[in-house]
Amino acid sequence: MDINDLRSIVTVLSFAVFIGIVWWAYGGNRKARFEEAANLPFAEDDGDRVHAGPARLEQRKTS
Repeated sequence: MDINDLRSIVTVLSFAVFIGIVWWAYGGNRKARFEEAANLPFAEDDGDRVHAGPARLEQRKTS
């Protein structure tokens, strides 16, 4: 096994990871979550400047 074989393996693995990320990002069951995150800058400000992380998103869904 020489360096070119190693480069080929790394290239194929990198491409497989890229395809996996694209499949995850464009999967249908995440669309609603991504749309909600995309609209966060346009949401009304409720006065507090707390980081809008995943826990806060879950709180908004329930309220």
